[in-house]
Amino acid sequence: MKNRVKELRKNQKLTQEKLADLIGISRQAINAIEKEKFDPSLPTAFKMANLFKTTIENIFTFSK
Repeated sequence: MKNRVKELRKNQKLTQEKLADLIGISRQAINAIEKEKFDPSLPTAFKMANLFKTTIENIFTFSK
């Protein structure tokens, strides 16, 4: 799944570590999500959307 996590994180001036702390997952998970090697759980996606004040659809895009 394509995503804009890295772009949104950098716009908020957050490190991977800080973002991970804010949403309750590991820094390694954030890294894997940003590299599109791992898709987050739905609760994690909602936490990201709330934190970035946007919709899940604006962060994540399904691609085949």
